[in-house]
Formats: sequence, C-alpha cells, structure tokens
Amino acid sequence: MGKLAPIRLILPPTRCDQSGMGNAFKMKHLLHSICMEEPMSGLTAHWAKRVAESAKPAYLTIPDLIEEALANGLLRARDRLPGLRDMAEALKLNYSTVARAYGEARKRGLIDAKAGAGTYVRGRPPSLPLRAGTSAEMTMNMPPEPPGLGARLRESAAALVGAADPYMLLRYQDFGGTPADRAAANTWLRRLVPASSPDRLLICPGIHSALVALLSQVARSGQTLCVEDLAYPGIKAIAAQLGLHVQPLPCDEEGMIGAAFESFCKAQKPAALYCNPTIQNPSTRTMSQARREILADVALRYSVPIIEDDAYGMLPRQRPESFSSLAPELTYYLTGLSKCFGAGLRIAFVLAPTARQAQRLAGTLRATTVMASPFNTLLACAWLKNGVVDDMLAAVREECTARQAIAARVLAGHDYFSDPDGFHLWLPLTEACDWRPSELALHLRSRGIGAVSSAAFSTDGNPPNAIRLCLGGPYDREEIDESLQIVADTLDDPYHLHSAML
Repeated sequence: MGKLAPIRLILPPTRCDQSGMGNAFKMKHLLHSICMEEPMSGLTAHWAKRVAESAKPAYLTIPDLIEEALANGLLRARDRLPGLRDMAEALKLNYSTVARAYGEARKRGLIDAKAGAGTYVRGRPPSLPLRAGTSAEMTMNMPPEPPGLGARLRESAAALVGAADPYMLLRYQDFGGTPADRAAANTWLRRLVPASSPDRLLICPGIHSALVALLSQVARSGQTLCVEDLAYPGIKAIAAQLGLHVQPLPCDEEGMIGAAFESFCKAQKPAALYCNPTIQNPSTRTMSQARREILADVALRYSVPIIEDDAYGMLPRQRPESFSSLAPELTYYLTGLSKCFGAGLRIAFVLAPTARQAQRLAGTLRATTVMASPFNTLLACAWLKNGVVDDMLAAVREECTARQAIAARVLAGHDYFSDPDGFHLWLPLTEACDWRPSELALHLRSRGIGAVSSAAFSTDGNPPNAIRLCLGGPYDREEIDESLQIVADTLDDPYHLHSAML
C-alpha cells in the first residue's frame, strides 16, 4: 500500500472518540463531513452573492469560486459539497445550471462524485519537487542508466577527448560525418539493415532534427503525411510547422492496418508514410513481419516514400526486418543512440534510399542544423568501434528487463502493454478507476512520476483513456518500485487523490 499523509481533523472531543471503530479512515471522513456543514452554509451564502454579481455565466463562476476557496484554505480536499438540488437552492439557481457547473468543475479536476457518496472536493495536486529536475525531464522517454558503467564512460571519454586535436573539434566539419566516421557507423548499422552502405549514410544531430529536414524535402506544404493513430508527438509538431496535413491510420495489435493505407493511397496519394515500427512510442507494439511486408508492398505499388523512425530499434534482441530491407528504394531509415545509450548523446544515423538522395538530404540538414557536434560524433563513433556501445546496450537491456519485472509484479492487477526490452509502459484506464488521462498524468507528475496523457500522442482527435509511463531515467530499481506502487495505489483507491493530498 502507498503511504498516506496524516489526516488532519479539528473536532470537539465528543466527536473524535473513535475507540472500537474498525475503519478509522471512514470514520474520520464522516466526522470531517459533519464538521463542514456549518462552514459550508456560510460559504454558499457568500457564493450566492458572488454569482449574482458576476458577469460570467453561473456555470463558469461556480468552478472559479471552488478553486478560489481551495486557494484560500476555505475548502480542502475531501470536503463534501452540497448536492445539486441543495446547491441550486442555496445559490438561487436552477438545477441544470448547477449540474453544468459541477460538470465543469469536474473537468478541471476540482471535484469528484461517487454514486451514493456525494460530491467531494478533489482539489489541485500538491506542488511537490520532482526528482531529477524539471517536469520536462520527467515526461521525456529516457533509457535507464544502468549502474556500473559510469566509471568506464568517464575514463573512455577523457581518453578520447584528451587524445584529440582540440582545434579540430572546434572547427566546422563536413556534414554527415567524415568517411572514417561513416564507415564505423555503417559497420554497426549493418546489424539492423544488412544492405547499409557508407555512401547512403549520414551522421546527424539527433533523429528529430533529421525528421525536420527530411519532411521538408519529401513533402510540400498542404500535402499529407500518413501516420499511426497514436504517434510520436514530435512528428505532429513538425508536420504542423511545415504545413503538412496528418492522416491517421488505424492500428491493431500487429501495427498499422494495410487496407487503410491502401484506401488512402487510392483516394489521395500521400507525400510519405511515417512509422515507428519497433517498440512503438507510445503503444510499445512492434509491428509484425507480415504487416511490414503488406505496408511495404502498398508503398511500392503507389510509390510512397517510407520514413522508418527506428529510435528504439537497437533495443530488442530479436526483431523483424526493417522497411529499409523490404523496400530499400523508397525507405529513409533513421535510428540513433539517444534511446539506447543516453538522451544527451544526440547522434542519429540516417540511411537514404540512394547516395544522391543522401547528398540532397545533407544539403537540407546543413541549412537547418549546420553540423552534428564534433564532440558527440567523436564519442559515438569511437564507442561504436571499441565496444562501449555494445556493453551499454546489453546493460540497458538487462536493466529494462529488471524494471519490467518490477512493473509486472506491482501492476499485476492492471492490464497494460509493454515490451520486455523496452523502458516504457502503455497503461489503459478503466472506467472503474475514474481518472481522466490528463488528470492522472498531472497528479502523478506532481508526485515526481513521469506520465504523459494519451492526448499528446493522438493524431485522430480521439485519444484513448490511457497514459504512458517511462521506467527509464537516472532512478534505481527501488525508486521505480516505489513510483509504480504509487501508480497502483492511485488507481486502486476510490479516494485516490484525496488520500494523497491530505
């Protein structure tokens, strides 16, 4: 069970005697409600005056007043509000107006209602310091930082930088990497794409920047990009920036549905197909070999370029063939070290269909990013050659497996999706838990737990009730266990938020 903060009650002694009670929590809850009746009467009288004087509609004024009372300490989490008819009478409003106001307050996460139990103040999640820094860090999908390799990375980095010509690292570099750098990257990349060749390969400052340049080259403003119905949020932002329309394609357990892709190709040829086929973010799904073959066949028949974002492709021990192997003449293959090594090592590898297309893309990338960091390129290519990347990848996989085992134990009563070699979970929310994804993500982040609502990933405007949880980052297994226990308790406890806030 998660730890509950002390429940604070100021009650006369005659009302506080709970000896012999089998459920202290429920008794405190009942007594607190009794003590609130008189203050609530005065509060609603004040609200009636404010509602009458307000220029805003009453259904919007009432949630504002609830929020204001919370901020002023006149209301606290788990205080009981009058029922709809009682509140309507107190505020001299009709029943439907108050019902609409309560609905608005519930959307804002201010109140909660339980059948047979009434309406209670939910309040705002407390502002607690987040572990490891900012909320942005907590919501990014970061690989775990396995213990035991820190000293080796430090020593290796010091030796590499110490042996390098510092002025060479401070000069402009040829975009896409030196021939030696591309050769080192190509040798390693052949594990994922056996037909990879250095003349088609570019070393870039991260997958995201490569996507910006690539989409600006293969698509024009007003054209359409086919994507999964749940997709990497960055692709949505890039498409919007470039004036591209996003066409969501439905997915099943095997991935993007081929018939839907072909139907759209028949009606309106898309500029490209974008997909994240391996340990997909956020669903954790790896597209099956059969589905990849179907989509590749459609793309070949309609001459639609494929952008294969394989950010997590290094993680699985076994994986289907890449689109770059199935449709090499159409596929731009992207992978990098951020998701298997560390988010700060912003080095990506882009494999273009032809050497000429690689040169064209290099020109576009040079205009948008100038070049990859020489320091990052030095470390990445040296670590690819000397085995450090392989050792780090093995350690990350081991750590992912251990953290997934913790999740399986702690979340045993909840259905969720994951990959044993991945470091994030996709957690659907049932009606029984009574949380909206955005509310739950906000609450968990306030407790230092990285969570992202499904709305961030939705491309069809109809996000499912689910959140993504990252098991990576600089936390140890004990912290992951503790965080997941908070998630489980929050989902299981009918007084979830109230209990956590008191």
